[in-house]
Amino acid sequence: MKKRRVVVDASVIAKWFLEEQYSDRALKLRDDYVKGLFSIVAPSLLTYEVLNALKYSRVYSIGELEEIGKALNKYGFDLYELRGEYKLETIRIAMEMDITIYDASYVALARRFNTVLYTADEELEEKFPELVVHIRDYGKDCLY
Repeated sequence: MKKRRVVVDASVIAKWFLEEQYSDRALKLRDDYVKGLFSIVAPSLLTYEVLNALKYSRVYSIGELEEIGKALNKYGFDLYELRGEYKLETIRIAMEMDITIYDASYVALARRFNTVLYTADEELEEKFPELVVHIRDYGKDCLY
């Protein structure tokens, strides 16, 4: 049986490395992922966004960020390049819903795989209530 896929955005993955509100929920998601309960899909920009957030947090040194970059690769996320129909759907979503191309790329993947998108972004949660689950709610109803 194929594993359930979920989309997870950079706002959640960054919480794996930063002590912030809802980091506990993000770490629970990480632990469930590592246990193999589901697979994570995301746009290829995920790693850039996470490392950028960590850089600007000013919590980590260069060496530590390099190690985190290696660790992110080891998680084995299924990353998707912005191409073909996925690119067109991303553009449509961004324009119709007045959100960034970055955010729309996560939404488009969730639609493509008929799954949920976990985020800490309340605006996305409001604009896509049928698709987006705020990380504060992770694990409450075993949504994965």
